Amino acid sequence: MSGPASGSTSSTHGFPTLRTPRGPVPAGAPAWNPQRASEMPSHRYRSAFDRVELPLTGRRWPDARIEQAPLWVPVDLRDGNQALAEPMDTPRKRRMFDLLVTMGFKEIEVGYPSASRTDFDFVRHLVESRAVPGDVTPVVFTPARADLIERTFASVAGMDRAVVHLYIPTAPVWREVVLGRSRAEVHGVIREAATQMARLAAAAPDTDIRFEFSPEVFILTEPDFILEICDSLTELWDASPDRPVIHNLPATVEIATPNVYADQIEYMHRNLARRDSVILSVHPHHDRGTGVACAELAVLAGAQRVEGCLFGNGERTGNVDLVNLALNLHAQGVDPMIDFSDIDEIRRTVEHCNRLPVPPRHPYGGDLVYTAFSGTHQDAISKGLAHQETSGSALWSVPYLPIDPADVGRSYEAVIRVNSQSGKGGIAHLLHSNYGVDLPAAMRADFSRTVQAATDDSGLEATPKDLWELFGATYLTPGRDGAVALTSWTADRGPTGEHRFVCTLRTDDGLREGDYEGTGNGPVSAFTHALAGAGIEVEILTYTQHATGRGQGSPAMAYVECLVGGRRYWGAGQDTSVLTASVTAVLSAVNRAA
Repeated sequence: MSGPASGSTSSTHGFPTLRTPRGPVPAGAPAWNPQRASEMPSHRYRSAFDRVELPLTGRRWPDARIEQAPLWVPVDLRDGNQALAEPMDTPRKRRMFDLLVTMGFKEIEVGYPSASRTDFDFVRHLVESRAVPGDVTPVVFTPARADLIERTFASVAGMDRAVVHLYIPTAPVWREVVLGRSRAEVHGVIREAATQMARLAAAAPDTDIRFEFSPEVFILTEPDFILEICDSLTELWDASPDRPVIHNLPATVEIATPNVYADQIEYMHRNLARRDSVILSVHPHHDRGTGVACAELAVLAGAQRVEGCLFGNGERTGNVDLVNLALNLHAQGVDPMIDFSDIDEIRRTVEHCNRLPVPPRHPYGGDLVYTAFSGTHQDAISKGLAHQETSGSALWSVPYLPIDPADVGRSYEAVIRVNSQSGKGGIAHLLHSNYGVDLPAAMRADFSRTVQAATDDSGLEATPKDLWELFGATYLTPGRDGAVALTSWTADRGPTGEHRFVCTLRTDDGLREGDYEGTGNGPVSAFTHALAGAGIEVEILTYTQHATGRGQGSPAMAYVECLVGGRRYWGAGQDTSVLTASVTAVLSAVNRAA
């Protein structure tokens, strides 16, 4: 029976608008790749290489290493706030600001005071409440318009220090379509705005004001034009090593693979005038899903400062994620110089202020990022954690966990969780870590089959409590309540060293009861001989026992693998007496065979 023809439109599976690609297989494609040309209108778009000149040659950034954290600048209160359906009010802004200060950020973009009364009032709140610590510099954002620059400077009046951040679009499409100005005219607008800023800063001697400039859509602007503008502002603002200017080069809308952005940043890094008087900054967005890679490669290429948001909030797909970036450094042995030791409190605060959830798979901060459901992963993690504990090494080396969850305030309780995809290693780990049960290796596979059947049937995750209850029902209960039961028993040792087991057995669901006796080289062996007298042939193949905790009152667990009726069965028993636990384990195996 043949399926629908290639390229047909079918609603059989509920996808009525999809069209299976039916174009030709590209010439020269290998036989193992039969993908065909689709009807996606990709011809409408140009690559970055056709849209902007990329003059860098002899690139050096691929050989660089990040060995020190850049200056992190959170823009949650401005760029992140602009992206919210319901922008933050002053209480939420203040809570976010206090979080950023507590985490250790030293330069914080606090708002766009000319954009709304709320933003202006919040900046004034910071001034009037003296909320800004002595080593923290607020940043305020303004477009290149005289009246808006005036209002921006009014917002920071009375502050000890501030950075005023000037921006304007510079790329050809923005110049022609949005601004309707030539290169020279745009440059003239920028110089006029920068001159006004210098004049207003000079008129406010009680506030230490520095300057930042962003050529919006830097990545699509001609490199020579960006260099011309930035160098002219460095000179106009009389930048010096002790009062540097910030040139912030944003990937406003990602257009290419991250290596292209790195090339653009390295070109500026090599060619900016008075380089020791310039802080080279980047502000990547995440339109192609590569904002983190863009920022990391930009730092390799010479960037010294990175603007972004906690957990990547921002317009469209968001700004670069500072949590991700900083903890990437931490995982490489580089101090991020920001405190993430309580990632859940950070996340709760950000979710409250943004009124947006952080996804459960979000790097480092999501609920599930330190959790394994897969059996092979669980087994590797369990063995890694055990080795880490016994090795005494300070260096972290646990499979599948790039950092120790404890570094960010997470416990190990949620590292391994069980569902139908899980394996024996994870199940054993949870029983051991939560209930002190250390299953023998061969018994793990036996119990794993029981757990998988239960989770397959329910489709749900099994909690440690669920596993313990299932373990009890499978192995412990048959030893206490089954077709074969001990009404009474004693065990002693004769003068020749032989062990004797005397018992009253109830069999056949309580219909028959009798007294039996057996001897052996140990009490458990003697018990099996007593069972043989009742017609129950049992051979113990494997036996192990351990305490489930510390102290004399700690219950013991005993596990036996027995041959009953020619088949293997596992049993388990628990009691404060090791012997009682062992006898109960044998009964468990016998009753599971019944």
